[in-house]
Amino acid sequence: MKKNIEKQHHQTFENLKQTNTDGMEFWFARDLQAVLDYSSWDKFKRVINKAIKSCANSGQRPENHFSQVVKMVSIGSGAEREIEDHQLSRYACYLIVQNADPSKPIIANGQTYFAIQTRRQELADDEVFQKLKEDEKRLFLRNELKEHNKQLVEAAQQAGVETTLDFAVFQNHGYKGLYGGLDAKGIHQRKKLKKSQKILDHMGSTELAANLFRATQTEEKLRRENTQGKAKANLTHYEVGAKVRQTIKELGGTMPEDLPSPQKGIGQLEREQKKLEEK
Repeated sequence: MKKNIEKQHHQTFENLKQTNTDGMEFWFARDLQAVLDYSSWDKFKRVINKAIKSCANSGQRPENHFSQVVKMVSIGSGAEREIEDHQLSRYACYLIVQNADPSKPIIANGQTYFAIQTRRQELADDEVFQKLKEDEKRLFLRNELKEHNKQLVEAAQQAGVETTLDFAVFQNHGYKGLYGGLDAKGIHQRKKLKKSQKILDHMGSTELAANLFRATQTEEKLRRENTQGKAKANLTHYEVGAKVRQTIKELGGTMPEDLPSPQKGIGQLEREQKKLEEK
């Protein structure tokens, strides 16, 4: 039942998407207000204003993401009146759901949906990243994942995941969500890796990106909701992993356990890169 609700929410966000004459996607704030269960525009406008401040604080120009517009609506008997609205970029929607009421299930699902989609769009729009060869993308994403895993460890510790064993269990919950029930050992076997080969070091860029989404969104959710207790932290990691998996499925992507493992590990790529730099 819960998974059906999540799928419905994701589809709702996708269905609300509009495209302007330049082919750019956007969402109307009034449409988002309705599905996010805000009864009044004034209350939702306060959330928008918080999101605009967050946008400015992140170094982005708010006018590039929040475009104020006026719409005409019918008030009966053929009469119309003007109402305020905003055209929102995907990033603006992401900031809005981050600043909205997290107790509402659709807000939590919206946070995952727009976070994943925003990160995908960032990588797609990053010309430098797109020009990288596959091995270079792998090195870039693996390094990013290393850094974010440190932050994930810190957030998990604050939630009560303390020992090395605790963290192994916590990490497996994230894997199980993303890999359809497979834990680290199961993934290792599915990929037919040797005992000495690490899972993350033998992933292609697509699979690394999925795991990066899992790590960053779990860390944010643990901190945002001030999660306390190992069991709750484990459940959070599993649920985020499952939502990332669900999004991949909805986009028609290949499930991570079915993606091929590159022949060269990250260690070998790093050694080859070092030799090239020394020449």
